[in-house]
Amino acid sequence: MWLAYALGSALFSGLTAILAKCGIRRTDSTVATAVRTIVVLAFAWLMVAVVGSAGTISQITPRTWAFLVLSGLATGASWLCYFRALQLGDVNRVTPIDKLSTILTMVLAFALLGEPIGWSDVVAIALIGAGTLLMVERCEPTAGSGREDARGGGGRAWALYALGSAVFAALTSILGKVGIEGVESNLGTALRTGVVLVMSWVMVLVTGKASRVREVPRGELGFICLSGVATGAAWLCYYRALQEGPASVVVPVDKLSIVVTVAFSGLVLHERLSRRAAAGLALVVAGTLLMVAPTVLGG
Repeated sequence: MWLAYALGSALFSGLTAILAKCGIRRTDSTVATAVRTIVVLAFAWLMVAVVGSAGTISQITPRTWAFLVLSGLATGASWLCYFRALQLGDVNRVTPIDKLSTILTMVLAFALLGEPIGWSDVVAIALIGAGTLLMVERCEPTAGSGREDARGGGGRAWALYALGSAVFAALTSILGKVGIEGVESNLGTALRTGVVLVMSWVMVLVTGKASRVREVPRGELGFICLSGVATGAAWLCYYRALQEGPASVVVPVDKLSIVVTVAFSGLVLHERLSRRAAAGLALVVAGTLLMVAPTVLGG
C-alpha cells in the first residue's frame, strides 16, 4: 500500500511545481511560500480531524518532537530555496537539480538508517545522476527566464537555489523518517508544517517583505493556494509511504514527479525539452524503476 501512497505523492508534487510557477510570476517567492504554507497547514489539520489522531499528541516523545521540528526547519529551507529557484529559472531546469535529493537521500538512508544497498542500487544512483546532468545541461530557457535570471543576480543563481533545495529536501526525508516513528502520519505532517509556517513568516518579516503580502495579484493568489492544496496532498501521501515503506525506495518513487512536471510544463508553460534532456529524463526514470523493482517484485 505504501507504493500507492508514494505514487500519489509523485503526482501531487508534480502538480505543485507547475501551480507554484504560475503563482510567482510577479509575487515574491518568500511571500508566496509563507502564504501557501497556511493552506498546507489547514489541509494537514483537516486530515488530522478526519482520522481523529489529534488526541495522540500527548504521547509524542521529546526525541520525536526534536526530529519533527528539525524536519520542519529543513523543509522550510528547502521550500524557500526551491520557489526562489522556480522564480529565477525554467521549471524544466530547476526540477532536475532539485531531484538530486533522491541520490542524497538514498546515500543518507544507507549510511544513517542502515537500509541495505546492492549493486542494482549503485547502478540506479548512477543512472539518476547521469540523467539529471543531461537534463540540466540541455534544458532550454524560455524567453522570460533570461530576464528573471538577470534580476536575480546572475544566470546561475537559480542553480544554486535549486541545489540548496535538494540538500535540504534530503535532510527532510531522513529526519522525517525518524520523526514519524510512533506518530500517526497525518498528525506528524501537521505538526512539522506548523514549524514550516513559523519559519516562512519569520523570513518574510526578517527580509522586510510583509507589506508585499497585500500586493499579491488575485490571480496568482489562486495558483499559490492551489499549489498549497497539492503540496498538502503530496505530503500526506509521502509521509504515509515513509511510515510504511523504506526511505531508499519511497523517495525515488516520489521523485517520479519530474515526469508529471515536465509533461505539464510543456502543456501549460510551453517550456521546451531538448532530445538530450529527454534522454536524461529516460535515464532518471530507468534508475528509479531499477531502484524500486526489487522491493516491489519481492513484496
